[in-house]
Amino acid sequence: MSGSLLFQSLVLGVLLGGLYALLAAGLTLYFGVMRVVMIAHSAFLILAAYLAWYFNDQTGWDPLLSLFVTVPLFFAAGVGMQRLLIARLRPATLTMMSVLLTFAVALLIEGMIGLIWSGTQRRIQLPYSGSNVEFFGASIAVVKLVAFVLAGASLGLLYLLLTKSRFGRALRATIQHKEAAQLVGIKTDRVAGLGFGLGLATAAVGGTALALDATIYPSLHWHWVGPLMAIIVVGGLGSVPGTAIAAMVLGIGQSLLQVEFGTTWAQTLFYIALFVTLMVRPQGFFGGRLAQRF
Repeated sequence: MSGSLLFQSLVLGVLLGGLYALLAAGLTLYFGVMRVVMIAHSAFLILAAYLAWYFNDQTGWDPLLSLFVTVPLFFAAGVGMQRLLIARLRPATLTMMSVLLTFAVALLIEGMIGLIWSGTQRRIQLPYSGSNVEFFGASIAVVKLVAFVLAGASLGLLYLLLTKSRFGRALRATIQHKEAAQLVGIKTDRVAGLGFGLGLATAAVGGTALALDATIYPSLHWHWVGPLMAIIVVGGLGSVPGTAIAAMVLGIGQSLLQVEFGTTWAQTLFYIALFVTLMVRPQGFFGGRLAQRF
């Protein structure tokens, strides 16, 4: 691999890693706060992508403007889903039953998308689609750069919310030790609902970012279940900064493997990383003290 090709791959890997971090952030919040394995998260990502495409198709405006509608809508849906469905599950079987419940929700969302918009593949065409910018000799697609900036801004706001706000401190306390948080007066049930809503709000942003440079179809969400689960396991379940680091590492690794061995081998990186993590360090490689400091 030549030096210029290596640099190009690294730049694309960083852009990809930023997007992956945004897509997986919600999964980390669900599990960290409630120990819920949210299989339907990727289905909500694709639903957000379809809403962004539909908004652009009907108005001709940039799909990023749809976030003013989808983010509060998804936040409200997350709060409602936690209170009406997740909160009804017994704590002793919460993790296992949440897989089955959210699997059913994923199927429901897929069916709704197919019913409303059919199974035809969709793709957003923007004035800057196909445009590239040069960065120290590397050619970067403008849509990828926009998606990365959106991901970085969203993760930055999430970081500020979790570290600087009263709600963020309550949420982090619940993630780190739910029983201790209850002892100091934190209403963990309310925090759980808001945390679930925040997780789905990140799905609204992530799905919109994904739609900028992807062909979407109703069953696409199944493609994302494995990679996103791998990212949060490698990063450390419940660790938001660990998830971000794991996403960046795997994004860069995928980009390098794709150049050397092709797309098929690049996709297996997530499953290899998941297997190695479960065998060697089940608690994840980037959690622990890093999550406590966050």
